[in-house]
Amino acid sequence: MKQGGFTLIEVLVVVAIIMVLSTIFVTDFGVIQKKSDLDAGVQEVAGILKLAQSKTLASENNNQYGVYLNTAASPHQYILFKGSSYAARDTSYDQQYPLPKTIEFFAIDLNGGNEVVFDKITGASQQSGSIPFRVQLDTTQTKTIYVASSGTVGFEAPVAPSDASRVKDSRHVHFDYSRIILTAAENIVLDFNNGQVVQTLPISSHLANGQIDLETTANAGGSDQTVQIHTHRLNNLDTQFSIHRDRRFNDVPLKITLSGDISGYLVNYSADGLTTDFSSLFTSNLNWQ
Repeated sequence: MKQGGFTLIEVLVVVAIIMVLSTIFVTDFGVIQKKSDLDAGVQEVAGILKLAQSKTLASENNNQYGVYLNTAASPHQYILFKGSSYAARDTSYDQQYPLPKTIEFFAIDLNGGNEVVFDKITGASQQSGSIPFRVQLDTTQTKTIYVASSGTVGFEAPVAPSDASRVKDSRHVHFDYSRIILTAAENIVLDFNNGQVVQTLPISSHLANGQIDLETTANAGGSDQTVQIHTHRLNNLDTQFSIHRDRRFNDVPLKITLSGDISGYLVNYSADGLTTDFSSLFTSNLNWQ
């Protein structure tokens, strides 16, 4: 007959069971915590990317905004900045956010860089691509943010639509321009309706963050004609222009020239907007958007 109390073997068995259960609990808790950090980090970075796009579209302080991913810091950081690029930013605005210590960026693919900047008119980004995250001590746990060229930020890889089937509008064009533009001295000249209204706009008065950025309206042919002109890059090896006219409200011819370019016009719109061409020797790669 067994006396009251526990034998040494029974005590050791109970202790062993408790230790095993404790190890399982601690391990599971660690896994859950790391997954929680990964989920939270991805959501927070996506939120800051969307905030940068929102600020840009709102032209807050007449600026562009972007996000820089700093993989040199420990832990990794993401920085909301004000400017057309991280290098040209207003450093006094920088808002730095650390990733949770358990996760990191890896294999970032943003057209060769570590930043995303959004376009002031469309919200699109030239730094489209992917931002992968992983748990440092378990690299099998990963998540990815995708930035589409349209500026959409999401968690699924965007599917590029067939360009051949997309309806393109000749009133919104992008093109390259190879001549150095003397921004302090040159004007943009807008000729509405074959000379009925001519506007001469000094480039120096329409610069923002080192880029040409203007919108103007003229009454020609009895209706207001609106045009938006901005550059994605300016005198950076060359210049890339983006010119937009709203098809709903513009119905007269428009010719746009630079005062310093005697070789021809930058772009010429027909009244119906169905044809767009150029004659400047420095204009190339004109694409309808």
